[in-house]
Amino acid sequence: MVISLTEAAVNKLKKIDTNENQFPRIDADIAGGCGISVKFTLIFDEMRRNDTVIEYEGIQIRIDHFTKRYLDEVTQVDYTEEQGFHVGESFSSSACAT
Repeated sequence: MVISLTEAAVNKLKKIDTNENQFPRIDADIAGGCGISVKFTLIFDEMRRNDTVIEYEGIQIRIDHFTKRYLDEVTQVDYTEEQGFHVGESFSSSACAT
């Protein structure tokens, strides 16, 4: 698994002032009933016991096992002032058993 950060994302993450117990984390927001919808976000949270830690230009990004299984092999994190952090590609599946 590879996490890459655009220059804009790296610059913003280096400027963000967090307390010593909060770290950037990629989080999956899962919704659905018959199908599934997955949207990825970057949050700031405490470390979890079984996190995977990926370091990019001195920035440590944490990913829990639940989220990790939904990420692409290569996931890019970008940042814009208008939309904030954008993580990878969200996806949905409407495959329902009939």
